Amino acid sequence: MQSSSALFPVALLSAERRGDLSEDVYRIKAGNRSDPSVELALTRLGKVEQPNAQGVPVILLHGSFSNRRFWFSPKGIGLGAFLARAGFDVWIPEMRGHGLSPRNRRWARNRVADYAAEDLPLIAAFVMEQTGQAPHWLGHSLGGITLAAALGGGYLDATHVASAAFFGTQVSRRRWPLKIPPLVWALRLLLKRFSHVCGTRLKRGPEDEPMSLVFEALRWQGLFGRFGEKGNDWWQGLANVQVPVLAVSGAADRQDPPWACRALFEQVGSVHKQYLCLGQAPGSQAFGHVDMLVSKAAQTAVWPLVRHWLEQPFAPLPGAEQVDASRVTEVPSAV
Repeated sequence: MQSSSALFPVALLSAERRGDLSEDVYRIKAGNRSDPSVELALTRLGKVEQPNAQGVPVILLHGSFSNRRFWFSPKGIGLGAFLARAGFDVWIPEMRGHGLSPRNRRWARNRVADYAAEDLPLIAAFVMEQTGQAPHWLGHSLGGITLAAALGGGYLDATHVASAAFFGTQVSRRRWPLKIPPLVWALRLLLKRFSHVCGTRLKRGPEDEPMSLVFEALRWQGLFGRFGEKGNDWWQGLANVQVPVLAVSGAADRQDPPWACRALFEQVGSVHKQYLCLGQAPGSQAFGHVDMLVSKAAQTAVWPLVRHWLEQPFAPLPGAEQVDASRVTEVPSAV
């Protein structure tokens, strides 16, 4: 079978029409050095009536326990479908073992470090090959954390990223018991009995997550932990990021509270950055972690703001706060 890319093996798995939208699904054979078995599914959404029109590319990264259906349902409802109908060229990756992406051989040892260093640059390369321009990126929760790691670690830069939007994304919320080594040791011994976290059993989502992601987060939050890996401090690296950045939190989000999302936003060094807390204004909708993007209220209150941001990432977003990065002298440290 002929590859859809000149860079690496890519197979077109399906090309379907979903109502007024076209849905092309690619599978990228990553060929990573750390695990050659990694394969990633990448869905492209467009308008059927304009098959040759190429809009601005946007990459949507789902969070934990999720897949491409977070961004568009089988009935064509979701932020991804909304942006495709607005004329954007929408690309939706599914991370290792999620949705149409098969579990790799080392799935039980996958880490954010692997996603950031290996998978996102690969996705960026393919999208840029197909579109001829740097895409905009939008990540929710763990998807946003992975995007922050890729930017802070230097795996993605302005040549790969037209703008970056983080929804419900933070790494600064402290859990003080995790600073006590004996408690962490006991927790690790307990968690080693399990290979993964079941999303359906915990009612967090349709997918499972490898326990290795939990151990990675424990390391970040440890006594001397930092958001990064050995020899590469992603948190400090965010200060060098110079792409337009939007950070969005939900006033009712208890998992990733606004103050923690704002800490990540303030750490980014870009002079073109904006922060928006949904539901902060009196009488406005109080959005939580998921319904900030997936709800009927989000369709009218949030999705148009996302479209406005993608169309004009350097222009002020209605209701958002712009912070002069040159005035930021100190921010809370990560985890």
